[in-house]
Amino acid sequence: MANKAETNEPVEVLFALQDKFNITDFAAPLEVLTSALHDKNDESTKAFECTIAGPEPKVMSEQGVVIGSQITYKEAYERLSDFDVLVVVGGNSDGVLKGKTEPLSIISAFAELQKSDSSRERTLMSICTGSLFLAEQGILSGLSATTHPDYMTKFEILCSNAAQRDLQERTDVVEDARYVVNNLRFDLGDEDENPYIRRKSDNDRRPSNARKGSISFQGSNARRESIARRAAMRLGGLRVITSGGVCAGLDAALYLVSILVDDNAANEVARLMQHEWIKGIVVDGLDV
Repeated sequence: MANKAETNEPVEVLFALQDKFNITDFAAPLEVLTSALHDKNDESTKAFECTIAGPEPKVMSEQGVVIGSQITYKEAYERLSDFDVLVVVGGNSDGVLKGKTEPLSIISAFAELQKSDSSRERTLMSICTGSLFLAEQGILSGLSATTHPDYMTKFEILCSNAAQRDLQERTDVVEDARYVVNNLRFDLGDEDENPYIRRKSDNDRRPSNARKGSISFQGSNARRESIARRAAMRLGGLRVITSGGVCAGLDAALYLVSILVDDNAANEVARLMQHEWIKGIVVDGLDV
């Protein structure tokens, strides 16, 4: 089975909204993803298909703007295996955490889906204080992560409490980062290179003619080994991206375009938006 980058089939993205979500947390990544094309000269080559899930047919943002959800959370659970990316936005974090409401449960369900099917590439991305929801659900234990600078103390407490509750490793909380990526995907290089480890940031990406993506090379021995490596990881190789304040979500979304499509597509979106893409941090990890 060919991967979506090879077939130009759109990557399926689910946005999970809560009451009083932040409108920019939602709109900035949505603009990036819906603008991304495989071929900048062909509008029919849309790289992403975005679906909005909400607790009600109309969801009020904290800015007073109403967004119509396309599916209910019940439908989102039924279709969860269809989605490659789950985007969790910030806003009303106290209300969600105290009420134990969505998107908390769907975050855990998406992570469990990856663990049960490690051969598929999935990404969980939070924007701004959306990372607090990931922390509460124990997703960030043993990973590196960031959030809005004003919420760092609360974030650290949530991460620490989750690690103690679940008997897991602590979270490495990173300050002053636009976004932090865990369980990244790597270009597979020559046989005499180590294809599994990449260090420093994505600014130092070495060139390769190999395909990106998790489904490439699945017919090779190396590919079968990489699936086994992924399955052994705590989250089944789920890519986890957390971003800082509201506009940092734009940069995180551009990173997502760069790895699921290519750098040229991401740079073209940044050009269209007249935005200078500020790179974040990519943590050392195993290629899958």
